[in-house]
Order: sequence, then structure tokens, then C-alpha cells
Amino acid sequence: MYENALLRPRHPAVRFQKEELTYDQLAKNSAQLGNFLVDLGVKRGDRVGIYMNKNINSAVAIYGILSAGAAYVPLDPFAPIDRLIFVINDCQIRFLITNESRKDNLKEIIEKTTLEGIIGIQNDVEINVPSYSWNQIFRHPSSQPSINLVEQDLAYILYTSGSTGTPKGIMHTHRSGLSFAEWAVQTYQISSSDHISNHAPLHFDLSTFDFFAAAIAGATTVIIPEGITKLPASMARWIQDEKITIWYSVPFALIQMLERGGLDSKNLSSLRWVLFAGEPFPTKHLRNLMKTLPWARFSNLYGPTETNVCTYYHVAPLSEDSDEPIPIGIVCENTEDLVIDTEGKPLPDGQIGELLIRGGTVMKGYWGRPDLTEKGFFRRSMFGYCEDIFYRTGDLVQKMPDGNYKFLGRKDRQIKTRGYRVELDEVEAALLSHPAVHEAAAYPVPDVEGSNLIEAAIILVQGEKLSEDDLVKHLSGRLPNYAIPAKIVISDDFPRTSTGKINRRELQERAIKNF
Repeated sequence: MYENALLRPRHPAVRFQKEELTYDQLAKNSAQLGNFLVDLGVKRGDRVGIYMNKNINSAVAIYGILSAGAAYVPLDPFAPIDRLIFVINDCQIRFLITNESRKDNLKEIIEKTTLEGIIGIQNDVEINVPSYSWNQIFRHPSSQPSINLVEQDLAYILYTSGSTGTPKGIMHTHRSGLSFAEWAVQTYQISSSDHISNHAPLHFDLSTFDFFAAAIAGATTVIIPEGITKLPASMARWIQDEKITIWYSVPFALIQMLERGGLDSKNLSSLRWVLFAGEPFPTKHLRNLMKTLPWARFSNLYGPTETNVCTYYHVAPLSEDSDEPIPIGIVCENTEDLVIDTEGKPLPDGQIGELLIRGGTVMKGYWGRPDLTEKGFFRRSMFGYCEDIFYRTGDLVQKMPDGNYKFLGRKDRQIKTRGYRVELDEVEAALLSHPAVHEAAAYPVPDVEGSNLIEAAIILVQGEKLSEDDLVKHLSGRLPNYAIPAKIVISDDFPRTSTGKINRRELQERAIKNF
């Protein structure tokens, strides 16, 4: 970004509705925020939270935190307060960058955390810590803070669902974020003439492509207003009006636009690459989208948050009579893959096993969880005195004769719904936290859009009465909206395995039959 501030200072770096920041303005504003944070006592490796609805200052917050040598931790602006409080305390966040739209939640958050200051809003007597407006920040020096950083320093932490009901923080370094962004620029031939959509929220790993790859190439990141992300026709019109050249989102957003966006009536001729990730794209929907946008190229990007992107597949023309799943492709450059069996032994091509990945884009580990970090990596001895370290994706794959990987599902009970990663155990833990719930089971069912929905079944404590609406209200304070089951069935008993465990597979099969 800073290089482009010198090369093309007046070129738009970020655009949001009618506001725009040039590369020169973004560099100066970010440096001012960085100097302000340093003056507050923020040091290399500290964590600074970002809790805001996306706006023109989202990019300033990201680069300002990085310029201070700190790591940014994006918080879901629509998450339950208890979840936000957990992340802030878990990450030991001292300062939070926010905006006026999140102000109502700040008092409770401050009371239950060790926050020392709020950045981005006017001073308010109801907020019991110092608050600082953007006007105060932008009075600071616009030269870059003198911070000595190396590539292995922490850059950002993304929190995802945890299998025990506790979110876990995925630590990425400057090296892992930069390695991914540089690969993306080269692979998709991004240049300063590109307009890249920012559909993903900051706490979703897809957003790093939108900001970092664009900044390296000198392209313009165009932030989609949150108000239109659920309005397919408005999104399609936005792509037309903003002359978007590269779109990146989960398949669900594209399917919505295909079916309800009126794409035939829009001029989307500027769109040259359509990228998708996060969950499988049903072939029948992708085939129709490719027919609607025949001039655009399509690419499937695969990789858990822990690896950024580790495989990719440029989609070839799809035949009318095939519904074969879209491959996840070949490994990215500067990345090594390994497929192992349940005993950790490497498998030959064509055998089904767990995909392991090592390379520059892989995370540093899980924040504050050395146990999870150790469990998440596989070590291969080399030369008798050193080792290769691979991340265990937990995904089952098979390498096809053409060299592309086919994705076959999860080893564990983690699923993707609407592009978000959800641990079903976390959903069950939230259900069981209600005093009237005796047992709970959660499982995925397909929806008409080709994605997954979550369904759950519960058994009540004897003598208790509870409605589905009561449960949804209870869950809304504990889970993100996308993790709340679309349907909750109240049962008298569960099918069981021979060992007495809940037979979730049978529950899932029953749900699919009644779908």
C-alpha cells in the first residue's frame, strides 16, 4: 500500500458509497492512526480490536494498527455481546476502534472487559474509559511510525467457531498474509485498473484478499454497503455501477444474484474474474451463472482460515450432463501438499485421506491455545535432525488423474453454512446451556440454494415446556445468526448407537427425507 502511495498517490485505494480515499490519503491517515496508537502505549505484538460496520475507515483501521506494529482483531459487529466480550478478554485487547453505530453496546462491553480506550467516537460521559474521535487522530503526524517488524510478527487474529463452544483465534503473521496476497495478485493478474469487490466482513478471511491483494497491485477496493448484501438485485446493480472487475464471495451470494438479481438486464461487462470460496458451489448453479456471464472467468479457491488459500481451480466449461462437484484444484505456488491415512502414513495419488498443507500462507497457531496448535499440526521428520510442519486441514480429499483434488467432506463435525465455518458441537453447547434442555443434537441438511442449513433436535427436562421461538431467542445471545439452527425439533427420545450415543446420522437422514 505504501509503495503505491508513492507510485500513484492520487489513485483511489478504497471506495465506499460516495466516499473515497486515494493511496496517498490512506497512507497518511493510517500513519496518523499508527502514531496515535503508539502514543497510547500500543507496542509490537499488541492486539487492537476493530468493532465497526464497514465504512471508509475500515481500511484505515487495518493499516493503522499494522503500522503501529500491532495485530488487528476484527469483531463481528452483529455478534452477541457475550461473544465479543470473550474475544476481547481472550485476546487481551486494550483499545477498540469502532463507530457510532456500535455505541449502544459499548457500555456493557467496557464493564465486562479490561478495555482502556475507545477510538472512533466522540467523548461520551456514559463510556467509562477515554474515547477519541477521528478528528483527534488525524491531527497526529502522517509519517510512518518507526517500528521494527519482521515477517514472523503477528499481523491479525481471526476468531472462528470452537468445538467446545469456545471460539478460537487463528494467528496470522505478516508473512502469511503477504504470501497469500502476492500469490493472488500474480494468479489473477490484478493491476491498478481493477475494481475489487469487498463483500466479506472483516472477521471473515475472504476480506484479506479484498484489501491486501488490491493494495499490492494498486487496485481499488470497493466496499459493498451492508444494507444491500441481502438484496440480490441491488448487489447486481452495484456491480454494474461500480464497474467491478473482480468479484470474490461465497457461492450463496452468487446463487442469490443468479436467481433474483436480474443479471440479464444489467451491464456486467466489466467483470473479468468471478472468484468463490467458503463452501462447495453446486455445479448446476455454477453452470447457469457461467452461461449468464460467458465473458468472465471463474475460479474456485479452497483453504481453511488457517491456511488462507492453499488450492485453486480455474473452472473449465461445464458439460450439460454432468453434476460432478467442482474440484478444489491444485496446490498454490510455494505450497506443499500431503495426504495421509488415519495412522499418519502418506498415501499415493488417488487414495482418499486427510489433506495436509505447509507453506508461507499457513497460520502461526491458535492464540493462547498451545494444545490446539500442537494438535493442528503434523510433523514429518527430515534428515534425522529437522522436520517439516504441515497444517492438518481435517478435510478428506482425493487426487484425480488430472492432478486436481476432489473435496470429499470433513473428518470432524465442522460444516460451512453460507460460507461461514460452524462447529456443530458449539451449537449443541449453546442449546444445552438452556436449563430446560436435557439433550441436544445438531446436524446439517441441504437447502434449495445448494448450501447447508443447520437443524437441531432436543429433548426437554422432564416436566419442562419450551417453544422453538424460546430457544431461538436463547441462542441469539450466544451464537452468531448464521449458526442458529433453521429448525429445532423437540423430541421425546433420540435414536441411539449400540453404545448408547446419540445417532446423529439417523437424525440427519430423517431430516433430509422430510426436507
